[in-house]
Amino acid sequence: MSLRADALAPIPFQSIRECWHADLDYRAAYEEVSPAMDLAFAVAEARQAAKLSQAELVRRIGTSPAMVARWETGKAAPTTISLRRVAEATGDRLRIEFAFERD
Repeated sequence: MSLRADALAPIPFQSIRECWHADLDYRAAYEEVSPAMDLAFAVAEARQAAKLSQAELVRRIGTSPAMVARWETGKAAPTTISLRRVAEATGDRLRIEFAFERD
């Protein structure tokens, strides 16, 4: 039995995020770690949208494969300098904002 090439296509992060956010337990846990996970998703989404492998992103920004993997899993947070390098490497513009939630 062979796998079709389209069966191995990556799943868009937005689809994964929507599916996970539909689960109430996941949403509660996510709220505890959301800043780190927002950064993780942002880095992974930017890389995927630019059609870059982790290895190519590593080469373009001059960091280690382990560091990019930690960023994309939320185990480490990139610095603003690293985020700027990711944006440049992926052809994006870095924008950091505070989303104030007022009662």
